[in-house]
Amino acid sequence: MEKNYTIIIGDSNTLILQALSAMIEKDSRFSLVATARTAEGFLDTCLRVPVDVGILEWDIPKLGAAHLLQILRDRADAPRIVVYASSTDQNVTRSAMMAGAAGFCPRDAQQEQLLDVASSVAAGRMVFPFVDLRNLQQDPRDKLTAREKDMLTALARGRTNSQLASELDISINTVKFHLRNLYDKLELKNRAQAIAFFYSLDLSNRQTSTRD
Repeated sequence: MEKNYTIIIGDSNTLILQALSAMIEKDSRFSLVATARTAEGFLDTCLRVPVDVGILEWDIPKLGAAHLLQILRDRADAPRIVVYASSTDQNVTRSAMMAGAAGFCPRDAQQEQLLDVASSVAAGRMVFPFVDLRNLQQDPRDKLTAREKDMLTALARGRTNSQLASELDISINTVKFHLRNLYDKLELKNRAQAIAFFYSLDLSNRQTSTRD
């Protein structure tokens, strides 16, 4: 008998939530626990209710999927997460993988395919499209200038724009300019995702060093 997995969906678009919910209710593999339009709502449910698997929009407000995954990944009772995103760029797939996702599906895929990925992930498998392993071995921070690397590190220490301007002896407008470039190069949306990215990469590097 096929196992029935509990599932939660996180997406900022109400119509997508309704469509996915309708499909899940017809799919004997799943029991829908909750839907959420924000990362905070998704997290709140996961902390209160045992859930097997989650389907999560990469750009979900306000925390973003990367930061949410960072919070959940150290919890033994956290659901296994399938991320889906509009972009199929390997950097997005790589970021989702490094943040702790168990699967990835492009947003333009058929909804049936997304549920198939969720079922596989719930059963304990990792499901990702092809990613060039040579790119995985590269540090994405290599794309940043020295000033942008300094700013990323300072962001991870919780510095505000005013503090960054003071520490780097530049104007707040220049800080904002560098931050926009940093976000664009790393394909991030905001400060929270940049902080999550920094710590996910730092953790990955420490784990690699330990294995070596």
